[in-house]
Amino acid sequence: MSIEISPKSFFEQPSVADMRLISCPGAEELTGLIDKHLVRWAKAAGIDKETFIIPCDCPRFQSGDAKGLVKESVRGDDIFIVVDPGNYSVTYKLFNYENHMSPDDHFANLKRLIQAVAGKAHRVSVIMPSLYGGRQHRRVVRESLDCAVALQELQTMGVRNIITFDAHDPRVQNAVPLMSFDNAMPTYQVLKSLLKKDPDLSFDKSKFTVVSPDEGAMNRNMYFSSVLGCNLARNLFRAGKDAALLARGSWAEELQTNGLRIKDTFSPRMSVSRIPVVTALKPEDPYDVIFAAVRYTQIVSVMDTLRASRAKTIIFVGNNVRAAETAALMTAPLPRG
Repeated sequence: MSIEISPKSFFEQPSVADMRLISCPGAEELTGLIDKHLVRWAKAAGIDKETFIIPCDCPRFQSGDAKGLVKESVRGDDIFIVVDPGNYSVTYKLFNYENHMSPDDHFANLKRLIQAVAGKAHRVSVIMPSLYGGRQHRRVVRESLDCAVALQELQTMGVRNIITFDAHDPRVQNAVPLMSFDNAMPTYQVLKSLLKKDPDLSFDKSKFTVVSPDEGAMNRNMYFSSVLGCNLARNLFRAGKDAALLARGSWAEELQTNGLRIKDTFSPRMSVSRIPVVTALKPEDPYDVIFAAVRYTQIVSVMDTLRASRAKTIIFVGNNVRAAETAALMTAPLPRG
């Protein structure tokens, strides 16, 4: 049974510490949205609070080293530090060069700010939308275990809670069994935002399908399919629908040679579907919706392929998709020849 918490009851509940927010560089927008909701809830409960955010900074020395600086007292507070390791747009200058911050840089800033409040805050929690090191969650022969070691490092530094969204493999929390690890699935919110941005989008079964880029996304896409009332690409094909998979390189060769092979989580059987594979999009192909499930670094490489289609809606699924830059690339003229 779930209990709905009202703003008044949220702030009237007994608490041993005041809630405060700290934003790592690059997470200011998300922290601001969280703060906006908290301030609205506080006012609804009759509490006059302008902001929950504590100003901070991570300045750099001329040598390139940096430090964490928290500009207000945090003694006895319940601190939530927000960090976005997947924000590659944050830059800093060093020796007249502009450098883009990597996930390693963001994680280093997080540790600096944790050190700055260590021993003073009542409790430290980390909100990390994109789990640092999440893609390196398991070892194959002589490889590092970045995500597990990062979680253990945060636990050693005194972090009590980790809050992330749609972790690549949530089983990595086994590395820190005594620390709270919340993996929130924003699947419904994605659909809600999609419909809000494009209210004319049609979810007709004969025109719409959801494609999983890998095995880890199958559960998410099964949710998408059940909510939207449509089927996975495999089931559409088996039902006689006009479905096709766009693939390139070795993946296209694998699909053409061996078909689409899917191992069901709850069954020892593996299904094989001979779904048509296309390696290019033609202007005359009547696609209504195209999902481009590619990494941020691969967006430019697929632009020529996507621009060849006349589909009204192309949805990029991934982290750090810069809308303005992507739109400019989509409207650029096709190369000649």
